[in-house]
Amino acid sequence: MSANPASATTDEPSGSGFRIPRIPFWAQIVAGLVLGVLLGWLARSQDIDWLYTTLDKVGHIFIQLLKLAVAPLVFFAILVSITNLRKVNNAARLAGRTVLWFMITSLIAVAIGLAIGLITNPGSGTGLTPKDGKLPEHAGSWLDFLTGIIPDNVITPFTELNVLQIVFMAAVAGIAALQLGEKAKPILTLSESVLELLQKALWWVIRLAPIGTIGLIGYAIADYGWDLIGKYATFTADVYIGCALVMFGVYPLLLATVAKVSPLQFFKGAWPAIQLAFVSRSSVGTMPVTQQVTERLGVPKEYASFAVPFGATTKMDGCAAIYPALAAIFIAQIFDVQLGVGDYILIAFVSVIGSAATAGLTGATVMLTLTLSTLGLPLEGVGLLMAIDPILDMMRTATNVAGQALVPVLVSAREKILDHDAYNSASASPVDDAEVRDSEPAKVPVPA
Repeated sequence: MSANPASATTDEPSGSGFRIPRIPFWAQIVAGLVLGVLLGWLARSQDIDWLYTTLDKVGHIFIQLLKLAVAPLVFFAILVSITNLRKVNNAARLAGRTVLWFMITSLIAVAIGLAIGLITNPGSGTGLTPKDGKLPEHAGSWLDFLTGIIPDNVITPFTELNVLQIVFMAAVAGIAALQLGEKAKPILTLSESVLELLQKALWWVIRLAPIGTIGLIGYAIADYGWDLIGKYATFTADVYIGCALVMFGVYPLLLATVAKVSPLQFFKGAWPAIQLAFVSRSSVGTMPVTQQVTERLGVPKEYASFAVPFGATTKMDGCAAIYPALAAIFIAQIFDVQLGVGDYILIAFVSVIGSAATAGLTGATVMLTLTLSTLGLPLEGVGLLMAIDPILDMMRTATNVAGQALVPVLVSAREKILDHDAYNSASASPVDDAEVRDSEPAKVPVPA
């Protein structure tokens, strides 16, 4: 068992006196969750308007800061990740295996969602009626999904935060750079530098996550209260149980049988990313942390820099598999529509093929409307779930990110490129480690 000398001396007194121990980042997040629940309950029970408004603003500002970096981060991460594949042996094989495991795990997740929905009947006994629903502002369809991939110009996707179009442009740019070879080297060097800059700035935002947690959780409790959660109790429980079964049942089983590694060690290493995803509700916003924990789990950096950004925009077991399966059953029961075997097959098809429509942002409305329109269910059903969506989205996004870290580990283990020593020693918070690394003096090479 090795120790990190930098972290080992963090809490020791210095010559100038006693140094206050640094609180681990995970503990800060937990404290934010507890404080947020208490403040939210206080704001609602005592009807404190200023506290309600403050919690709303704090949470909103944190999410806005995350979204601010999303567009350029996705573009340069995808571009650099595609070009980094040239450094990896059997790059095409790795990419193909990655996509295959994305699809396999999504299929398992949607099957679990359907099974839970059929067993529990989440739409029964809620007291909700079709009149409680309303049409969403934006609805997804297969035609919109296919034609919406290609942008009209290069500016609008960034200003309107259309992640799918940004991914398309980045992929085209990355493939073109590979074809150009050495001529594209200056652009690739610049892209790598910009990506480093964006990730550094995003680390500063991530350090604010404990404060953002207070606002997001507090506002959810203050705004929705336990009464609303109670009305959707079965559906909410279904989503959380389904995600938990996938994250703590399916994923460990795959790690133990396919990758032949310790599932517990995976969660020790990946937990900082899963935790941040739960709070931020953004796969893309969590992407730098996800990539760092994936590399710490022994996945080669060149492969992780492709698989994680790709997964952050397309790998959505929570938002695009479990949730739409349960939501379709819930809405069908509210609107008294009978679903057959063919409909369940369609749900599975949409979940496996159309998950890129979720785009790694908070919420899964586009994916849900895509599923409903494919099944011919009323889109007004989306309005039934909007009120409870933020509470559901926390668990959905945590499941998404866990899957985005899982697949690179599976593929690396199967391809025998996983660093098992690194995997077995992964445990520290990436934020804490980043601070230690940044504080270390640069090593100057001594000329021979």
